[in-house]
Amino acid sequence: MKDDLVEKLMDEVMRKMGSTEAPAAPAAEKPAAKAAPKACNLTEFVGTAIGHTVGLVIANVDPLLHEKMNIDRKYRSIGIVGARTGAGPHIFAADEAVKATNSEVVLIELPRDTEGGGGHGSLILFGAEDVSDARRAVEVTLSELNRTFGDVYGTPAGHLEFQYTARASHALHKAFGAPLGQAFGITVGAPAAIGVLMADTAAKAATVVPVGYASPGNGGTSHSNEVIFMFTGDSGAVRQAIIAAREVGKQVLSTLDGAEIVSSTKPYI
Repeated sequence: MKDDLVEKLMDEVMRKMGSTEAPAAPAAEKPAAKAAPKACNLTEFVGTAIGHTVGLVIANVDPLLHEKMNIDRKYRSIGIVGARTGAGPHIFAADEAVKATNSEVVLIELPRDTEGGGGHGSLILFGAEDVSDARRAVEVTLSELNRTFGDVYGTPAGHLEFQYTARASHALHKAFGAPLGQAFGITVGAPAAIGVLMADTAAKAATVVPVGYASPGNGGTSHSNEVIFMFTGDSGAVRQAIIAAREVGKQVLSTLDGAEIVSSTKPYI
């Protein structure tokens, strides 16, 4: 009898405990899936990069375009790199692409652009007999841009740009007249007044040989508000001249709007 009573009491206690258990937590909601980046399924599309840059390839150029674009007919395929912002970074990147592939730069043009800024955009065409070389040239150019944008500094008031290579190839020769196989550098400053000061600083800082000087109305710019100084010489001297000009340019540009002068990616010079 006593055992029956104890068993009933225990059953009652367990029943009450069961009725007070918290309801099971609802299943956690799955996080919303991130929107996939825009894709392009065209076979002509190669990729994009910094500076609103797009890379494309045409496997078989129409013969009519060969004639109108003044491209040698042996270049059946062309690689195309176009950008809203940046000319120097793209030309120096294209120079690396020429070294790495069986291709040739057949056209370099500098549109007046920078998306409203003081400088250029760019259009570069690679010619190749095989489409794989044209595509590879574009791929190398796009991959190099994070490096070559390393010494590009922009603010709402203007921009500075510095480029260097230890061994210039055909892209730099075509664009700037750089001596093949030699160290080569450029300084670019906007507003143009800063570019003039940087050119003088670079020339005085080390023993370099001037290759070219471009201002808003002369020397190949598209009437952009910048001055470009191009020079060659011993590798160490070219680098020293660029570094000296960079320090002066950053100090002056910072006075225009007080903005911090920071690299577009990571400085490489």
